[in-house]
Amino acid sequence: MPLLAACGGADKGSREGTTSGKGAKKILPAYVASNVVSPDFPSKDGSAMGFTAKLDVATLKTSVPKKLGSGGKVSIMSPFWGSPPKGDNAYYTSMNALIGADVQWRNQDGNTYDQKLGAVLASSDVPDVVVVPGWNMMGKIPSAIISKFADLGPYLSGDKVKEYPNLAAIPSDAWQRSIFGGKLMGLPMPASYVQNIVPLYRKDLFDKQGWEVPRSADEFMALCKDITDPRAKRWACGDMKWTAFNTFGVISGGEKALAWTVVDGKLIHRMETPEYLEALEWTRKLFAAGYVHPDFKLGKSQATDPAPKFAAGEFLIWNNDISNWYGQQASQATQNPDFKVWGMDIWNHDGGDPTLWAANPAGIFAFVNRKASESVIRDALAVANVTAAPYGTKEWMMTNYGVEGTHYTLKDGVPVKNDKGNNEVINAYVMVASPAATIAHPDLPDYTKGMVEWQQRMGSFTKKSSFWGLQITEPSRYTNLSNDFEQLEDDIARGHKKIADMQQAISEWKKKGGDQLRDWYQKILDDNGPAAS
Repeated sequence: MPLLAACGGADKGSREGTTSGKGAKKILPAYVASNVVSPDFPSKDGSAMGFTAKLDVATLKTSVPKKLGSGGKVSIMSPFWGSPPKGDNAYYTSMNALIGADVQWRNQDGNTYDQKLGAVLASSDVPDVVVVPGWNMMGKIPSAIISKFADLGPYLSGDKVKEYPNLAAIPSDAWQRSIFGGKLMGLPMPASYVQNIVPLYRKDLFDKQGWEVPRSADEFMALCKDITDPRAKRWACGDMKWTAFNTFGVISGGEKALAWTVVDGKLIHRMETPEYLEALEWTRKLFAAGYVHPDFKLGKSQATDPAPKFAAGEFLIWNNDISNWYGQQASQATQNPDFKVWGMDIWNHDGGDPTLWAANPAGIFAFVNRKASESVIRDALAVANVTAAPYGTKEWMMTNYGVEGTHYTLKDGVPVKNDKGNNEVINAYVMVASPAATIAHPDLPDYTKGMVEWQQRMGSFTKKSSFWGLQITEPSRYTNLSNDFEQLEDDIARGHKKIADMQQAISEWKKKGGDQLRDWYQKILDDNGPAAS
């Protein structure tokens, strides 16, 4: 099953190829922005939208005025992290009453989900709805998606989606990612396409010492020298490899297809660019100079969580997902009132504007069994229409927090889960479909503003590579071709291997199939043109 493209699929009868341009437009749902609630910070340049207002249960808006479910049973299989609650718990029964359907969860351990997914899709007992994260779309799973799941186009393409207003408000690029084999098959979880790795730093300590945020690779190195004092148990940073890739403008490595793009008329892989080696060399210099906290020298095998040492000021700059910008601040708010974490703007290594590469606009999907009756399909869409409700609505509150008084209380406009809420209202319904990417932290409104504005500034420097937004699965013979490169990157950064070892590995990669893989991707481009305009 070499190719599933979200712009498409297919010559008649074929599961390969892409549907782009007019073909995709016929498949995609109409986009109708939600006007139920207005964000304080609208989406711009690929950013999430942001909400800072405190919540009042009495004034929450309604985005689903009537139940769309018919009362039937819908079985859903989804990854679950933690201990699933009992099936008749107050959260599930309240959600089902709101939807008008009897959702019966078949939650599976998220850590071993790929194994369970493969077994279920190979069997005849496929649940009505199956959630498939992008990171599990390996091996035979992509071809199983096309053979086992329903085409939702007859229910959602064009104006048909208007029957489900919250689904209509999902951005078109997330729906584009949901086209498999030429058909609209997935219910997406939209995401911001802006780079999600932020160089977080201890702003409180920077302000106290008079350190300034760097604007080039040389300035960063000089700053690290100034900060680092091992005797005082203080180092400048953690492993900065991800930020190095961004500051040197290296093409995205987030998904295999994103690593390819056309440069000067030629299709190249990120590893073939001089910037890739330059970023690794810069990261190596940080380690070699002793600026990186010793814990990070252990690599992924490190046993300890770096967060306490960041909070203790043992290192002051930390690559992290943007969600941890808020998370680190919130976790320190009570015991460390002077603590302030903020995000550095990504610089270009030479001090100019950065060149950043877009991530994909959706990465988790729910699929409906192709054997499901129309009433079951419509009940599944009724579930998704509730779970995709925007922030500030009754449906969003129920999906994310459960029932007031039973699962959470509002404290100064901030919902706080109790033990029952923490046990029951976790990673179930939110996996079916989601609203457009949203950042909402009424307890720390300045952080909501800071995170959204960071995404907007970085979004203005973000480019879309040639296969951005497409749902592509490489031929199985190339599946393991790039497996060892991340470990080699880390070994070079830590001084265990040399840049020459990487150059040798890239040369071998080309011979072992990299050049053939390039030809395979080139044919997709020749046949369809680039995905992103």
